Amino acid sequence: MLDAIGVTKQFGAKRALDNVSLNVLPGEIYCLLGANGAGKTTLVNLFLNFLQPTSGSLQIGMIDVVRHPLETKRLLAYIPEQVTLYGVLSGLENLAFFSSLAIGERLPRLRLLELLEAAGLPREAADDRVATYSKGMRQKVGIAIALAKNAKALLLDEPTSGLDPSAANEFSELLVKASNDGVAVLTTTHDLFHAKQTGTRLGIMKHGRLVEELKSEDVSHADLEALYLKHMKS
Repeated sequence: MLDAIGVTKQFGAKRALDNVSLNVLPGEIYCLLGANGAGKTTLVNLFLNFLQPTSGSLQIGMIDVVRHPLETKRLLAYIPEQVTLYGVLSGLENLAFFSSLAIGERLPRLRLLELLEAAGLPREAADDRVATYSKGMRQKVGIAIALAKNAKALLLDEPTSGLDPSAANEFSELLVKASNDGVAVLTTTHDLFHAKQTGTRLGIMKHGRLVEELKSEDVSHADLEALYLKHMKS
């Protein structure tokens, strides 16, 4: 569903990505680990067509991202580290607005409530202003928007950053639920515990290169930490 094929990205003299290849199948959760500046967010932005590769190609559902940006965006949902919503509107009103932009029709209130509930937002909070929401609650509205869009692939950039352990665990459960429904999930994270707990596959990036790929089931928490630190120190 998500394919990066020999992707390189230059910003002037700086090479942000260096011949990166990876793929994420439907139902997989691929957690991309790495320090700040490793190239994780750049790769996500390339899939979103916010940037274009210097060389190589990116595909979503076997459709080229650069050649067919509108078609590929229809298959995608994106949740950044800080979900941007309208604070003066309620969670339900934000979902109604953004889902109508995504799918071209306004959903009835009952369906909007069902989507928010499926994303884990308490029913009693649906009509509260988003300005009163925690970060975790705002992210659940973001998940509800992805559900409304029926996205086949989900891109996330540091989704658990700043969340308390309980909220991070709830968010991880939502990603697992999405993968069980066949969604391909690519998420960047600094959180080794979240990656091991949630991911089906793990990648480690350093200086724009994908230096390690492994299945989550093949490594323990302790071994993943040791492997990560080994790459960071080398």
